[in-house]
Amino acid sequence: MARKTAIIIGNGKLERDISAIVESGQFVMRFNEPNLADEMSGSRTDMLMVAASSKTLHRRMIDPSFLENAALKSTNVLMLAYHPEIIRKYHPRPNIFQRLRGGRADWTMHTIELMGHAGKEIRILPPQFYADGCAELGISGPRMHKVFPSTGFLGICYALANFPAPDWDIKLCGFGWQGWKRHDWQNERAWVESRLADGRIEMIA
Repeated sequence: MARKTAIIIGNGKLERDISAIVESGQFVMRFNEPNLADEMSGSRTDMLMVAASSKTLHRRMIDPSFLENAALKSTNVLMLAYHPEIIRKYHPRPNIFQRLRGGRADWTMHTIELMGHAGKEIRILPPQFYADGCAELGISGPRMHKVFPSTGFLGICYALANFPAPDWDIKLCGFGWQGWKRHDWQNERAWVESRLADGRIEMIA
C-alpha cells in the first residue's frame, strides 16, 4: 500500500510554488489566519489549528472578512490548540483596563459559537497533550506561566501522534521559527531538527 502524505504548512514565506504537492496530499494542516493570496501553497486545508487565547484571534473574529479567508472556508475541522483549562492555569490574564475594553484570556466559547455557525467541526486538544508538548521542550514549573508551545509546534506533535510512520510521510514547509516572544522558538526549531535527523519528518525543499 502506498504511503500517505500529511503536509503541515506554517505561515512563513515559501521559496517556490508547492501548490501541486499540497493538493496531492492526503491531509493538510494550516494555522491561525493563513495568507493564501500568492497561491504558492494552494488552498486545500483539512484542519486549521488556532489559538483561542489571544487578542489577535479576537480581532480576527470581529472582522467579517475573516470568515472569507480561503483556508478557513476550505477546512471542515477547526482545532483549538489550547484547552480552556490550560488557558486558565497558565496563560496571562488581561489587566483591568484591558478587561474594561472587552479583553479576556479565553475566547474558546466565542470561537465555538462563531465557527459552529459557519459549519465547522470544532475540536480542542486535551490538557495532557499540551503538558506533554511542554515536557518535550523542557518547559516546566514556573516557566509554564511564561513560555507557551506555539500552534505550529503543537500541530507537528499532533501529526506525529496521529499519523504513524509505517503509513504516513509528514512534510513541513513555511516555518520561520519567529513571532510571539512567549514562544521558545530556538528550542522548537531544535526539536524539529531532531525529528528531521531521525527521518520522522521532512522539509519540502
